[in-house]
Parts: sequence; C-alpha cells; structure tokens
Amino acid sequence: MFTRFRTVKERTIDFVIEEGRIVQIEQGGTLLAHADVDGEYCIYASSGWIDMHTHAFPEFQPYGDQVDAIGYQLGVTTIVDAGSTGSDRIADLLASCQKARTNVLSFLNISSVGLARVDELSTNDWLQEQALLRAIHDYGEQIVGLKARISRSVVQENGIAPLREARRIADQTKKPLMVHIGSGPPDVRRILQLLKKGDILTHYLNGKPNNVFDENGVPYPELLEAIERGIHLDVGHGSASFSFQIAEQAKKYGITFNTISTDIYQENRLNGPVYSMSNVLTKFLALGYPLAAVIGAVTVQPASWLKRPELGRLVVGDLANVTLFSVDQKPVTLVDSEGIERRTNRSIHVQGVIVNGEYFS
Repeated sequence: MFTRFRTVKERTIDFVIEEGRIVQIEQGGTLLAHADVDGEYCIYASSGWIDMHTHAFPEFQPYGDQVDAIGYQLGVTTIVDAGSTGSDRIADLLASCQKARTNVLSFLNISSVGLARVDELSTNDWLQEQALLRAIHDYGEQIVGLKARISRSVVQENGIAPLREARRIADQTKKPLMVHIGSGPPDVRRILQLLKKGDILTHYLNGKPNNVFDENGVPYPELLEAIERGIHLDVGHGSASFSFQIAEQAKKYGITFNTISTDIYQENRLNGPVYSMSNVLTKFLALGYPLAAVIGAVTVQPASWLKRPELGRLVVGDLANVTLFSVDQKPVTLVDSEGIERRTNRSIHVQGVIVNGEYFS
C-alpha cells in the first residue's frame, strides 16, 4: 500500500515508532522528509520496497554485491537473493546477511555450486539432491523457493533436463520455482509448459530471440496458458533482460507484471543499466503504468507471494519498514538492457527509508 503526504499549513503526517514498531500514525510531526513537487511539498510513503530478484553474495563475481548497497541504501527494505548460492554456500550467504540492516530472504539454486560458475547446470555432477534437501531442511524459513537458470549458457548440452529435475524436487519439497529465461535452447515454450501455479518466470521482458513473443510480436499460447494456471511474472531487469520494445508489446496485450525487480549486482548498479530500484520503477512510469500499480509491484504483490503480508502494508503494530519517495517532474533519460533510450518527465527518487524502525535519510 502507499499513501500520499502533503504539508498542510506546515503540518506533516508522522509515524510514531517504538521499539521498531508503528504504534501510531498521526499529524504534526517532522519525521517524514519533504520533496518539492510543482511548488508544493509532497511525499509518498509506502510500505518498504521489496526486491524479489537480487544477487547479494559478494564473493561470487561478477554476479554479487553487498546487501545494504542494494538494499536500504537504495530505498529497499527487503531483498530476496535469487539463487546466488546452492547447497555448497547457502550457509555462508545467510550468515553474511545477518550483519546487514536490510531484511534478507533467499532462493536456493538447484545447482550445488550456484553462481560460483555461470554454467552451473551444465553437468549432473552439480545436481546433488540430498545436499539440496538438507539445505532446505536447515534453512527452510529463509529459503522462499528454488532457483533454476534455464538458458543456453547455463545448461549447455543438458537442455531442459535440469528444469525437469527442479520441477520434481520443487513438487517433493512444496517449494515454488523461480525460473530464469534467456537465450535458447531450451525453447521458452518448453519451459513454460513445466511451470505451475505460484512459480515465478523471471526476465519475462527480455529482448533476446528466445523470448515469450513470436516473430510477429504475439504472445505464445504457452505463455497465456501459464498465466491462466497462475504463474507469477517477474521483471528481473538485470544487465541483459529488459527491453522497452518487449515491455510495450506485453502492455499492448495486457500481459502485466506481478512484481518489478532489479536483478541488481555491483556491475549493473554502478554502471547501469539498472542503477537502482527507483530507476527501474521509473521505466514503468514511462511505459504508462499508474504509480499505484508500479509501487504495488514492489510492496503488496511481492509480500503476498512471499506469504508475509506485513511487509506490504502500513499498519499500527507492525514492524516499521517504510520507503519515502518523491515523483519529480523533470526530464530524464532511461536506458534498457538493449541500449535503447526513452525520455520521460517523471522520475521516482528515494527520500528516506525506515528499516525495522530505524530511519535513514
């Protein structure tokens, strides 16, 4: 949820927080920062942003970063690591996250080596079922699902087989899948056929030849059938997985995101095209989506999928996780993963964040 706050006769709306929890929401305080929009002091306060696709294990390069650098410092109060580690290193990832201020959850890579390699599903030697089951048993509360990267560079000659194995283990453990799509083979239509209700298709707006639209820009029937079954569409922008053209095609056919995520790590945070969650959200404003839908895709929607509704609301009694932001009216240039630019006159900027009751400006 999100609420708009304006100064009225120099009064602002204030959160009263005690021991990390919201105990009152009232007028007259000065906790909230202000942003000057069209001559009026205006700010939005939403429940803390949730990024469903990040890479937060800095030991694994190039796909890694410091938790807080991609978390609260960018206005995100909860990050979900998207399978940086498998059973070999999941304990190390979760231990390192305990030192962070940002809230952290994780997918578990079905490959034991995780992103220590970029071809982690190219051999069956790294599909170690018993180690995977032990990791789920040991860290089940923090592991929200299983991650399988199913694209040519990752699976190589193994094709669709790793996804079939992931499907079997997901069904056995009752953990949903997050499936990465990219260059084929395997053909994206074969991947879609294996996804069930609650599974996440990430990178669904990528501009590679093996995307979810045919050569005429029409969505594949397999995509529409998967949506009908209840799969969850996640953006997962990343360095190579978001195309304005594909996003415009999706919007044309009414195929909209469930969650907007960044697929952020150090390289694309510092050098683009991701930079930050606010930058990615601005791209969806530029595509013509309403602000409420855009913010809902990083609050209510991911909180619902995670079965943690308290992360997607502002309610007295909850831990205070809040993102404060403005919508500025000035020209900016946005760049997708294909290097294509779009200009817009509205951009989202973080003004502050409250993480578990602690305020950072």
